[in-house]
Amino acid sequence: MSIWGKIAGVAAGYAIGGVPGALFGALAGHFVLDRINDRQVIFTIALISLAAKMTRADGIVSPIEVQAVQSVLRVPETERANMLRVFRLAQEDVAGFDTYARQIRDIYTDSPQVLEDVLDVLFFIAYADANLHPAEEEFLRIVADIFGIDESGVRRVQARHDGSVQDPYVVLDVARGSSDSAVRAAWLTAVRENHPDQLQARGLPPEMMHIATARMAAINDAWETVRKERGL
Repeated sequence: MSIWGKIAGVAAGYAIGGVPGALFGALAGHFVLDRINDRQVIFTIALISLAAKMTRADGIVSPIEVQAVQSVLRVPETERANMLRVFRLAQEDVAGFDTYARQIRDIYTDSPQVLEDVLDVLFFIAYADANLHPAEEEFLRIVADIFGIDESGVRRVQARHDGSVQDPYVVLDVARGSSDSAVRAAWLTAVRENHPDQLQARGLPPEMMHIATARMAAINDAWETVRKERGL
């Protein structure tokens, strides 16, 4: 069964009775998290559900926003009905997005890097139309706060997607006044932690590897800018 078919099956099973908000708790108890496919299922449901909530942040849900989510997640045409099933369950659930965010945080208590991965992909979706609506930015900052990601972490993630942020040091998460060796070490750490293989091991499905590639490009571009600036 494809990851999308598996997701739809889980959603159908736990949405009976109108309680899709219990989905994450059910997943946490019914999946073995050391199996990569199961991690991908949980990661993808977490992402789709928060993306669904984010599309309502400005009070209007447009078809363009739904299409943007499908495009960013690279959902196959044959599986879009399954993706939309989860998406609509989350949109229609009376539980607020903060409830979803806390459930996701609790699932990944021992894997904080995965929470940053979720936030990163949400920023990727939010910037899909090249603009970040103020309501979306507030949504993302509240989610980050629930996830335990501090302001510097939010700025680092956002800088990968916002072309107006012209500070490569923010992307590399290192102070501008740091030594050459410290900046290089920060770059190597970022490359190691954000390599596509690492992201896939943490739960990013193969369909979303273009997001990992874009993240690596932003990190390497930042290093190249610093390297030229310092004459390294």
